[in-house]
Amino acid sequence: MLQLMKRFGSFRGSKKRKEPWKSSERRQSDPRGLRASGLSSSPSTPTQVTKQPTFPLESYKHEPERLETRIHCSSPPDTGQGFSLPPSQSAAKPPIMTPAPCATSKPVTAAPDPSQPPAASEGMLEKLELEDEALEESESDIYVRFMRSHKCYDIVPTSSKLVVFDTTLQVKKAFFALVANGVRAAPLWESKKQSFVGMLTITDFINILHRYYKSPMVQIYELEEHKIETWRELYLQETFKPLVNISPDASLFDAVYSLIKNKIHRLPVIDPVSGNALYILTHKRILKFLQLFMSEMPKPAFMKKNLDELGIGTYHNIAFIHPDTPIIKALNIFVERRISALPVVDESGKVVDIYSKFDVINLAAEKTYNNLDITVTQALQHRSQYFEGVVKCSMLETLETIVDRIVKAEVHRLVVVNEADSIVGIISLSDILQALVLTPAGAKQKENESD
Repeated sequence: MLQLMKRFGSFRGSKKRKEPWKSSERRQSDPRGLRASGLSSSPSTPTQVTKQPTFPLESYKHEPERLETRIHCSSPPDTGQGFSLPPSQSAAKPPIMTPAPCATSKPVTAAPDPSQPPAASEGMLEKLELEDEALEESESDIYVRFMRSHKCYDIVPTSSKLVVFDTTLQVKKAFFALVANGVRAAPLWESKKQSFVGMLTITDFINILHRYYKSPMVQIYELEEHKIETWRELYLQETFKPLVNISPDASLFDAVYSLIKNKIHRLPVIDPVSGNALYILTHKRILKFLQLFMSEMPKPAFMKKNLDELGIGTYHNIAFIHPDTPIIKALNIFVERRISALPVVDESGKVVDIYSKFDVINLAAEKTYNNLDITVTQALQHRSQYFEGVVKCSMLETLETIVDRIVKAEVHRLVVVNEADSIVGIISLSDILQALVLTPAGAKQKENESD
């Protein structure tokens, strides 16, 4: 059973509105007017939430007051149904933030008054130096506080498509449905349990091909005949874990923490009251939201540092393939190395293309998955969308430049190259969000513990 679910920002719903975070006045976390269809039980009415004041970015410049405190005061009471990690992964807690004053301009050092004794002048200078240090500290975790003060519901689009699969659906039909609807993943609904039990992604398609492909002469029976529930039983066996999800009222900081620490690329937003799936959060969506507001916030010093200074990304044992590499070999590398993309390098060592997991879904679109002995070059001829080339960067470019490029290009990673265009490393969306949000939060936590 394939179900399409659409969510609208208003019960009137006849007129589409712009993205809430693209307009000058943003809507707040208000999970009213959510609609979802196709679930086996009728959804209950979501709890009404008090409207919060618009988040004032200018407050970073003029108000030293801690933003989390103000937002918390106007938030609805905690229902205790926020996101939870699987039992084996819930030991580590997100770092706790503490208040820090905010400002955008450094205080100007005043000339010492000759009427004051030297000791008083030295004390004043020392005080100003301490204020400078406090300012730098407050700017270093500015993105942490921004993410903590926004909820997941804030970046859910006004109208979006969400595909949901029942676990009794055939695997083959499910993958064709992903292609037909232009989505990369879908929540799985189990009627017996009356709940969402997992996600079906392109990674599952790759794992099936990797496990059962023999040759072009042998049909992949498991892909043609198995149901989703059968595949989950065979693949997961005794390793079933609760679906990692998040509440629309949880902060974006919690969403980033859950995505990175659980090493997942998609985080379903599920209403804890109705049980409806509202949206699927990704690294790309979160970073784009943050980048839209970066120009309005003080810029941390680390944004002006280059990749070489920061050490962000992967630079050792980089997996890559050649234009004549068979597709089945590329799929094996995806599974064995647990990576999501492979740079394509020619004989001279120059990066000429990139083959990602998303490209594999074209095998389903073209119905060519029974012949995986074709080369990567042959497979990439079937790209469904125009390919503008590999998006690259160098070790000497600043983090600010990297963030702007990866957001504007709407890609999941940049290939780090040297002057000869040879591969040096890979920097992903996960690496960037770790550097912008989790690393500053961890540094702040260590400072608080040492104090």
